[in-house]
Amino acid sequence: MTHLPRTTPAAILVEQKKPLEIAEIVLPETLDIGQVLVEVAYSGICGSQIGEIDGVKGPDKYLPHLLGHEGSGHVLAIGAGVTHLKPGDTVVAHWRPSLGINAQTPKYSWQGQTVNAGWVTTFNRYAIISENRLTSIPHDTDLRAAALYGCAVTTGFGAIDNVAKIKLGETVVVFGAGGIGLSIIQAASLAGARTIVAIDRYDNRLALATRWGATNTINSERIEPWAALSNIFGRSGLDVFIDNTGNPEVIAGGYQLVNDAGRVILVGVPNKGSSASLHTLPLHFGKSITGTSGGGAHPHTDIPRYMALTAARQIDLSELITEVAPLGEINSLIEGMRSGRTSGRCLVDLKA
Repeated sequence: MTHLPRTTPAAILVEQKKPLEIAEIVLPETLDIGQVLVEVAYSGICGSQIGEIDGVKGPDKYLPHLLGHEGSGHVLAIGAGVTHLKPGDTVVAHWRPSLGINAQTPKYSWQGQTVNAGWVTTFNRYAIISENRLTSIPHDTDLRAAALYGCAVTTGFGAIDNVAKIKLGETVVVFGAGGIGLSIIQAASLAGARTIVAIDRYDNRLALATRWGATNTINSERIEPWAALSNIFGRSGLDVFIDNTGNPEVIAGGYQLVNDAGRVILVGVPNKGSSASLHTLPLHFGKSITGTSGGGAHPHTDIPRYMALTAARQIDLSELITEVAPLGEINSLIEGMRSGRTSGRCLVDLKA
């Protein structure tokens, strides 16, 4: 039996639509089969966590629980049956399953009650994570950038690489230019898209989008986007529309905009109960609409491939990280994402 650190600081979702509570929680005494103890260095914050806080999928029956699904760190200990990792390994934590055991989820404790957790959490300094939610990476990897491979990069690049399958010279619209949207834009540029239009409500995000490969930008708060897009693409229409908002009106608008052989890719997750109205006849003649979970990423193969592109200086993650703060300031980071203050991806520094 492996002895673990007894406690860890953590950000806990105690009540929906309320700030996370920062507290010291107690870890389980031993690691179960397939579980890995990770000392988390950095964690990203994804829109999915804001969705969990806001209850976009409805009431949360697992409260209180831990959050976070992209991060980087080091393996401290492994449970029985773990074969793909060893103590001392540098790892990316991700929510998409990969190699290894899908372990039981851990249960922490706090103030006499159970704190639930999924197969991966990264808003806690010491985290018990399922083996198949961890991918080993080189020891000399920049841990700040490494955290982004857990979701932002793999989802964004996967949406282009695995789902949209962009061809040279195609045209692309990316509606929503947050952390994942910016990764999609850079991937579309790398794939050879001719025109890449970024749409967002915030100018700071659109400025980043331009530096990452967007050829056109539209601020949807100031300009009616559909008329502007019609002017850009004219009668030839659009090849690929990628939605990061989950907004049914945006999805329906993108479906109308793409040409007869156009593809609509849904990355953003809609609120529970929402629906979009679509005329389906064009689906029989070449138009398509496809939902994607995490860009269809296969972490054990995709993370090394994307890291190789970074090493070859073909992609750049430096500007994607626009805010870093310690765990105690996580609610401020989340508010920055809500307000648009944060232009790229923010990181929680678990070591600070």
